[in-house]
Amino acid sequence: MKSAKGEPRPPPPGINAGPQILALFAQYGPSYRWFAVATVMLASFTTLLTGTIINVAIPDIMGTFGMGADQAQWVSTGYLAATTGFMLLTAWSVGAWGMRVAYLTSMAVFLAGSVMGGFAPNESVLILSRIVQGTAAGLVGPLAMLVIIQVFPLERRGLAMGIFSVGVVLAPAMGPTIGGVLVDQFNWRYVFHIQIPLSLLSFPLGLLFMPGRESSGPRQPFDWTGLVLLSIAIFALLTGLSNGQRHGWNSDMILSYLGVAAVAGVAFIGWEHRSPHPMLDLRIFKEKRFAAASVITFVLGAGLFGSTYLVPLFLQTIIGVTPTTSGLLLMPAGLAMAAFNPISGFLSDKTSPRVMIWFGLAVFAYSSYLLTRIDLNTPFLTIVWWLLIGRIGLAAIFPSLNAGALKVLPLQLMSQGSGAINFLRQLGGAFGVNLLTVVLQNRTSLYVDGFAATQTTSNKVTQSLLQQLTGLLDRAGVAELHQLPMAIGQLARAVATQAAMLAYRDAFLIITLVFLLTMLPTTLLHIRPGKAVTRS
Repeated sequence: MKSAKGEPRPPPPGINAGPQILALFAQYGPSYRWFAVATVMLASFTTLLTGTIINVAIPDIMGTFGMGADQAQWVSTGYLAATTGFMLLTAWSVGAWGMRVAYLTSMAVFLAGSVMGGFAPNESVLILSRIVQGTAAGLVGPLAMLVIIQVFPLERRGLAMGIFSVGVVLAPAMGPTIGGVLVDQFNWRYVFHIQIPLSLLSFPLGLLFMPGRESSGPRQPFDWTGLVLLSIAIFALLTGLSNGQRHGWNSDMILSYLGVAAVAGVAFIGWEHRSPHPMLDLRIFKEKRFAAASVITFVLGAGLFGSTYLVPLFLQTIIGVTPTTSGLLLMPAGLAMAAFNPISGFLSDKTSPRVMIWFGLAVFAYSSYLLTRIDLNTPFLTIVWWLLIGRIGLAAIFPSLNAGALKVLPLQLMSQGSGAINFLRQLGGAFGVNLLTVVLQNRTSLYVDGFAATQTTSNKVTQSLLQQLTGLLDRAGVAELHQLPMAIGQLARAVATQAAMLAYRDAFLIITLVFLLTMLPTTLLHIRPGKAVTRS
């Protein structure tokens, strides 16, 4: 697209990007910004959708292959570990290949993983397909953020991050509903098949609108040592956290996993500090504002993934709704978050990031506090409303946090910063889900023991309830010999349900307190609107 005189159009004012992006602006004009946004948003939506769409299909997958819980957890853990680890490869892949090749390669790998999963003949191939999908998803997320931040001028980067966040939250929000419908109407393989046409559509868009390699010089050597150490640390950590409750936190196996994770993690940091070509440039954390944003991002990931995990689990295991109904109840909150993200991004361009983040943390903490009142009689509309309040809070945080974190870094470190921010959010999510699971199990056991100790013959309420139950069973025609055992069994189920409900309340209270405490590092994020680092 050229000007009336046939000359390439100049890029819009305020664009801080490399020559390849500037050349695409010259070719397509100001509209290129939206072409680039559509391209990376499609890839983000496609790769993030698989993170949650698979959850509702796991029971059917276990039935198909005869998998136990210990094998089935790798369907989720393998994807999560691969996604988390490969997020830090963004900086190297962009420098070595350029954004276009990195984008197309990632989507090709993701397409291969989707085909492999959809036609998997056994559980080993299925788990491998999830790991393949995760490696691609890990690269696409930071790459999308990096592109969007460069095609918007400085004073509109909050809006840019608001638009980016739409894809980040819309796919996980829609995943359970889409997955539930596909599983109920077809079978579990369609949660993989649906990703194939979306992946194919990304290739022509990537060829047209993704920028090439900025430098023609020699490629930086790949940090294989760093990748191996990080992979060992993440897989060992997630395996230990996922199996700790089942095998016992003091068991030799779990202690070994956590020990390996700690040693590999420390070795990774030490290696990255002294490596001439690190996968993670630790200089970015010397900027106090970026370090503060990293802490907030980690907590934000724990809250987002943790609450997304807790609520459908409560609905399905305590209230007893179907996966499809559970997904439908979660969807309004996700859609509200997606709708508010651009608005929040626009507002973040007009004020300091910490103001928006403080507001968002307070609102999400309030939403979590409301969920501490949840019980069997809470109306569905009330639950939807409580969740919607929380997602509005998250919508206030995401754009300001992402834009503020990258705004304090120079252009040459933005790819490092983008990868680190996405990595920490995903790692926080892994910690959040696993640690909240531990909290649920421990608190449930504690409440069950406490309630059981009170169910004695001297407890008048218990005796009255047993009499009512045996009376109902008698009128239902149950033999007298079976009435009391059945009544006691019903009482035991009621005690277990009540204990689990209180454990969920405790988990939401922990989320509330953690988000309130996170307001402290937010004080360091004092960045004036429109101000960015210009040093090299």
